[in-house]
Amino acid sequence: MLSPLTIMAASSSSGNFLVSPNLGVMIWTLLAFVFAMFLLSKLAFPRISAALDRRQKAIEESIEAAERTRRESEELLAEYRQRLAEARHQADEIVARARKAAEGHERESKESAKHTREELLEATRRDIQQETARAIQELRNEVAELTILATERVTRKTLTEDDQRRLVEETLRELDFSALASEG
Repeated sequence: MLSPLTIMAASSSSGNFLVSPNLGVMIWTLLAFVFAMFLLSKLAFPRISAALDRRQKAIEESIEAAERTRRESEELLAEYRQRLAEARHQADEIVARARKAAEGHERESKESAKHTREELLEATRRDIQQETARAIQELRNEVAELTILATERVTRKTLTEDDQRRLVEETLRELDFSALASEG
């Protein structure tokens, strides 16, 4: 069986070469590093550098595209706001014109109704005057007939045509028909 001292001695001797500086190992390590760097610089670094350059270029192009898009968006927004302001202005003008047209139409309607009412009132006045004149004429005729009848009864004789006319005219002159016309 192995004693713990032997295990410790074996493990310290095997790990000792990595810790203790040995000139041969250092040279070989340095040569491997230089060779690895040479291979990396010839094969990997150009590709990595090209990939990084492409990535940088893509990011710069994305930033430029985003900047262009932002500027275009701002221009479109400004144009939209301007068109919206113009549309509101046009809508206000349309509303104002419609309001003026409605007011004009209302005024014309009122004037037309007033004119029609005045025409109807005038026609009614004419009708009333005609009816009044006709009623007065009928009243005159009635009074004339009653006067002739009353005179015939009082005098108990028939009057001649000239006597009737003279009597009717005298009676009508005595009556005031103008008072009847003004009351009507």
